[in-house]
This record gives sequence, C-alpha cells and structure tokens, in this order.
Amino acid sequence: MTPIQWPAGFHIEQLTREHKRNSFCSGVATVDEWLKKRARQAQDKHLSVTRVLLDSNANVVGYYTLAMGQVSFDELPLHIIKKLPATLLPILTLAWLGIDKRHQQKRLGERLLAQALRDCHTTGKLMPFVAVLLDCATKNAKRFYQRYDFEELPGHPMTLMLPWNLLDAMMHLK
Repeated sequence: MTPIQWPAGFHIEQLTREHKRNSFCSGVATVDEWLKKRARQAQDKHLSVTRVLLDSNANVVGYYTLAMGQVSFDELPLHIIKKLPATLLPILTLAWLGIDKRHQQKRLGERLLAQALRDCHTTGKLMPFVAVLLDCATKNAKRFYQRYDFEELPGHPMTLMLPWNLLDAMMHLK
C-alpha cells in the first residue's frame, strides 16, 4: 500500500495533550465537542484512539477516532453473517471523523477516511473483526461515506458499515 499523500506541511499523529484543539470547528457541534472535551480522556482510558491531522503550525485541522466494539449477529445483513456463529461479533467503530471548516472542500476528509480505513485494515490483521461501523452525524456525512461503499445497517438508517472482506479488497487495490 502506498502511504496517504498529505499536502505540504500536513501530517498525522496520535492525539496528545499538547495539540491545539480549541479553535477546531467542523460545523457539527457534536464532532467538535468530542475532539475538544472527550477524545483525549477516552484515549487515556484505553477506550479509543484519536489521530489528528496537523497543519504546519501544529493546529488540528482534522481527526478521526477508532474503537473496538461488538454487534449482535442478528443486526448484520445476511451476506455478512452467513457461516458466522449466532453471537456477538467483533467490529471496529469509526467513532468520529471531522475536518475544520477552514479546510473543508480540499479533499482532506477523503484522505483522512483513507488513513482511518488503513488503520482499520492493519488492526484487522491483528485483531479480526467482521465490519467497520459508524454512526453518521448528518445526512451529508452519510452521503460522503456511501460514496466509499459504506452501506446502511438494516433497521438503522444513520448507521453505516463496511464489511471486512470489502475493506480487505480495497486495501489490496491500493
């Protein structure tokens, strides 16, 4: 896999106390609040990991959060659960993804999603899971993820999933 190409001066790293987050504004209050008030605490408790995209001044211009989880066998579509045990199944959750409004429309969200999915794929080789799940904060977010083959979780129109086998195929195309 080729590495994600970030614009000059941009790079990604794991969230730390030193990162400048207070001016981050994606335009979605819950996305902003998570980064500013909860992401580092959840990471310190080993509940999730947040990676931040930084500009040349070390300002956070984007981020995503990943966490392990479980989903009930009967919540997944048939094409995923066939031949799987009827139990709780492991998933990886793309819990949050946001781009600061000043940096939207520059394809950074696509690159951040690509990086998040690469991290998911790497994790899946060490800790198997059946799908990546995410909850969409807005209808625009839902349309964004659906362009990258995420599909609705049956009965949950704002929850999308990307099955492991599709993620694995995507990573082998790169």
